[in-house]
Amino acid sequence: MTKTLTTQDLADTFDAFNRHDVDAVMTHFADDCVFYAVGGPEVFGAKIEGATAIAAAFCGVWAGMKDAHWDHHSHFVSGDRAVSEWTFSGTDADGMRIEAQGADLFTLRDGMITVKQALRKSRPPFKAS
Repeated sequence: MTKTLTTQDLADTFDAFNRHDVDAVMTHFADDCVFYAVGGPEVFGAKIEGATAIAAAFCGVWAGMKDAHWDHHSHFVSGDRAVSEWTFSGTDADGMRIEAQGADLFTLRDGMITVKQALRKSRPPFKAS
């Protein structure tokens, strides 16, 4: 029987992102998943391969931005594709803050995320008040 990822699964995943709970976040990621980050030297940003490396990257974001949070997230799933929209906010160790809307484009297989393509508005960081 083929599993299906639901909008509730995605909502639960983003709630786990907000708790900084890497085990709960990774529940719906396939072992062979690929994450294309919002920034990096390539046209696609940075490419991170495999669940272990992706979990470490997520933990790195939380370590660098203790208040990292994805607000107003909404989701839809259609066949083997899904989309999540959100507003990201976080403050780095230098007191610079990011607040910008973004989206994730997902590719799915058997109810698991195989590709997470993160896209975020290019809004410059500003000094946190």
